[in-house]
Amino acid sequence: MTKPISIPRPLVRVNQWVIFLSVVVTWVSGQFWILGIPLIANLLGIFTGFNPIMRFAKLFLTKDVKSYIPEEIGQQKFNSAIASLCLAGGIAGFAFNLPVVAYSFTIMVAVASFVAILGFCIGCFMLFQYKQYQYRSSLKNT
Repeated sequence: MTKPISIPRPLVRVNQWVIFLSVVVTWVSGQFWILGIPLIANLLGIFTGFNPIMRFAKLFLTKDVKSYIPEEIGQQKFNSAIASLCLAGGIAGFAFNLPVVAYSFTIMVAVASFVAILGFCIGCFMLFQYKQYQYRSSLKNT
């Protein structure tokens, strides 16, 4: 069996909603462990290729997986790494009673996930800019 090279967009959107809603529920409830749900799911996705949130959401797809707009896996792993860093930073901030750290990280991940739901991927833009920088640097070195 070959590994897929893309993820259907609805599965990515569900993951983004889970991240966003977990942050909002954490703010409202004060239960910061809720951030662990998307953190663990995204870390599993990065390191094993199995994101339980996306796997569960896949059960509800009504069309063939290939008929949805594809999202590139490498890009999604990069975005998941950024989200995981922010979620972990938020958990650490709440756990060590550092509200500025906690809210800084959770605001960043909430804004990024919500903006991605609306259609603009901040992580994708960052990776694109980094690759452009690498390319321009390689031209200068040749």
